[in-house]
Amino acid sequence: MKLKTLLAKHKSAIVKQWINSIVETYPSETAKFLKSKKDQFSNPVGHTIMAETNNLFEQVMEGIDREKVTPFLDRLIRVRAIQDFTPSQALSFVFSLKYVIRRVVGSEIDTEALDQELVDLEASIDYMALVAFDVFMGCREQLYDLKVKEIHSNAYSLLRRAKILVEQPGEEPENA
Repeated sequence: MKLKTLLAKHKSAIVKQWINSIVETYPSETAKFLKSKKDQFSNPVGHTIMAETNNLFEQVMEGIDREKVTPFLDRLIRVRAIQDFTPSQALSFVFSLKYVIRRVVGSEIDTEALDQELVDLEASIDYMALVAFDVFMGCREQLYDLKVKEIHSNAYSLLRRAKILVEQPGEEPENA
């Protein structure tokens, strides 16, 4: 039996445990909410976690293609980038997939002698983690750019209200 066949056979258990491992990274009250509400509109974060983990697992099964996996990672990481997660906490969900796979199908991997396939699969998960890091850094850069623009805009407004700002004739005021 090939590893991918084994993973496909246990897909629902793997994805379910992976979702639980992601939800458990949130504070307990938030985790309870994320688990209890299934509706996309009343729980968009929980819905995103469920949808994108399934998509990411499919990508792991097919082989990680940066172009295909980036949008799925982006939707998951964008939310985590604005929350109070450190980079390692925000991206730990990628690595947790390895442990979930070993927990669900580890004994079958051992009996089927699929060690090399598992090593290759874990290498592709590591690659997905590197892509996730790039996505996370892009999100954080956007967040910090927005904060800088907001501070600049606020400072400009304060200077203008205090009549400290002198605009030159013919010069248009900056809009940040």
